Amino acid sequence: MRIISGKFRGKKIEAPTSLPVRPTTDTAKEGLFNWLNNRIDFEEIDVLDLFSGTGNISLEFLSRGAQHITAVDKNADCMRFLVQTTQKMDIYNLKIFNLDVFVAIERLREKFDVIFADPPYDFPKYQVLLTNIWEKELLKEDGLLIIEHPKEVQFEHPQLINIRKYGKVHFSIFQNSNEI
Repeated sequence: MRIISGKFRGKKIEAPTSLPVRPTTDTAKEGLFNWLNNRIDFEEIDVLDLFSGTGNISLEFLSRGAQHITAVDKNADCMRFLVQTTQKMDIYNLKIFNLDVFVAIERLREKFDVIFADPPYDFPKYQVLLTNIWEKELLKEDGLLIIEHPKEVQFEHPQLINIRKYGKVHFSIFQNSNEI
């Protein structure tokens, strides 16, 4: 994995092979961030990274200047790796929670400009995840929810604004807007 753009551009993140992760591919990440680049000012956003694993997406947002990132994953080894990585990179505006995502969604009180969720591909609760995030009102007005998923997963939701496909990686993108 590498950071594609920003302050840490080109930095490689070498995660231990023992971690139970499937990081977003560089090609898919680059495509998604190119799309986001035309829609948001990275330097003024708060991001929630659910199922953060190695922190690949969190680090990309931080590299591009995001103000605050909250990373959530229930795997303690992944969270330890992310803590070590951020310490080595002198990053201090990342909150890391070693929690089940559904517990975190219930406990979080702040709202976010972007929520990125990358559950395991065999995750059986994609629709429940979407519903819980929406019901807890975790997105700011015009905020974006991005869910990475396999092609077999399809969402029916009035706030779905785009589906981006990069090989086997699909991103469904929702926007919290009253205009839709």
